[in-house]
Amino acid sequence: MGYGAAMERPWLRQYEAGVPATLSYPDILLPQFLIDSARRYPNRTALEFYGRRISYRQLNTMTDRFAQALVRLGVRKGERVALMLPNCPQAVIGYFGALKAGAWVVATNPLYLGTEIAHQVTDAGAETMIALDQFYPRIEEVRTHTPLKRIILTRVSDYLPWLKRLLYPIKARRQGQWVDVKRVPPLYDFCALLQAAPAEPPSVPVSADDVALLQYTGGTTGVPKGAMLTHRNLVANAIQCLRWLQGMRDGAEVFLGVLPFFHIYGMTTCQNLATMLGGTIVLLPRFQPDEVLRAIAARRVTVFPGIPAMYMALANHPRAGDYDLLSLQLCVSGAGPLYAEVQDRFEKLTRARLIEGYGLTEAGPVTHCNPVVGRRHSRCIGLPLPDTEARVVDPETGTPVSAPEDGGELQIRGPQVMKGYWNQEAETAAVVRDGWLSTGDMVRMDKEGFFFILDRKKDMIKSGGLNVYPREVDECLCAHPKVKEACVVGIPQDLRGEKIKAFVVLKEGESATSTEILEYCRQRLAKFKVPKQVEFRTDLPKTLVGKVLRRKLLEEELKRGPVGTGGTSVGSEDKR
Repeated sequence: MGYGAAMERPWLRQYEAGVPATLSYPDILLPQFLIDSARRYPNRTALEFYGRRISYRQLNTMTDRFAQALVRLGVRKGERVALMLPNCPQAVIGYFGALKAGAWVVATNPLYLGTEIAHQVTDAGAETMIALDQFYPRIEEVRTHTPLKRIILTRVSDYLPWLKRLLYPIKARRQGQWVDVKRVPPLYDFCALLQAAPAEPPSVPVSADDVALLQYTGGTTGVPKGAMLTHRNLVANAIQCLRWLQGMRDGAEVFLGVLPFFHIYGMTTCQNLATMLGGTIVLLPRFQPDEVLRAIAARRVTVFPGIPAMYMALANHPRAGDYDLLSLQLCVSGAGPLYAEVQDRFEKLTRARLIEGYGLTEAGPVTHCNPVVGRRHSRCIGLPLPDTEARVVDPETGTPVSAPEDGGELQIRGPQVMKGYWNQEAETAAVVRDGWLSTGDMVRMDKEGFFFILDRKKDMIKSGGLNVYPREVDECLCAHPKVKEACVVGIPQDLRGEKIKAFVVLKEGESATSTEILEYCRQRLAKFKVPKQVEFRTDLPKTLVGKVLRRKLLEEELKRGPVGTGGTSVGSEDKR
């Protein structure tokens, strides 16, 4: 089964009216989205940051100035510029400014410690970094051991309204976040560079097939690798998302920008999509439920890309009903499974449509999404986007399986698939063959063309010689009325395969025993899938976008020593 012809792509029959099977993509660079929106809607607010508003005309000029500043500092086409910023105007200015200068953007997590910063900057060969001054102590620790030649520093307060800017130093000192760094080379001041540069774009010959972004994968299954995404990849994926998410109005939508833009999900579905559409982005540097509820109500947010943990927090918020959230029209969930209970509760609270999608860094990232108003299935990642081919293959041989409904590894082919991994030819060859990207995710496809995630290929557990998908066990545990979150891992047991251990977080105010939890599983899972141990926790380790770090739990467990010497035995721990 190769899905070579339309009749072999059953998902096309499930497309909503108005969504085409194929699209045309302009031969443009990513910053053209901003240039076009500035021409169409020069006075419309592009960014709002705690009351400070920046129009599209202003934003376009700022990015021109920043591009000129980079060129004046010696940044050349194809050089890597690292951005270590939360969601703030400087992040957007730095992003589009670097691209206009012909550089590759290297998005860097602001939570990284010195060693993590050094690894990424060194691997990317980045000579320039833009960062908040409060992050500089971590950068300074490792700067001399990296290729960094110039560091451009900015403060959160640089783009706040005047009164908040005036009060910021007091607040920052009280919270221990004030860092006073003298801006002398190789340190430069962001605002000073912007002010001194001419307000016109530099002339740098860049093509749509040039790399725009060196985006590092999460590193949950090994050393992070830089996915090379071209302007064409990113432009195509934004257009695919726009045509799938029908009903969004050009020049009229208000996006909630709380997903981090240094993550590919927030970058594409909020920053790039909103800029292409001429929408306003309400920037929030971090997710705080009260602040998010206030922002939605006050700014009449219409589009909210988020993750399941965000929707869960808002749906369970004790005062959510006190806010007018009816402006919300469309919410998209990704980066983890969206449980039906959370989806239903959030939709009742807001009357908005909350749909689940799927993607991965190497594909820009979106490849699948559920229909906006059409039929949807529980635990389903939806249908492939226009021009996106998808197939289910044998995880060992890579050949298409004869019965996709039985499951296999998901492979993707489309205009959003990366150019390859930076300086990793062997790794690239292992995951991209004949244009097909191996995702490492185990899926099944039903006869209608809807895809369902089973689990990560590398996370599969061998229990008594049989394959167990951890996600299936996770979902069973999370269906327990007292369980808030759960994650299982397979612990090696020599010749006996792996023992399944569950890590469980109970809902606030609830109590349970290991025996109670395991009995619930026994009634719903085959015997070989039932965990042998339960450990109750107050929280689970997660990435910044809310994915549970299964590997970290396993590593912690293995450090405890041989199986049987640590952990929680069945029935031996109560959580009250």
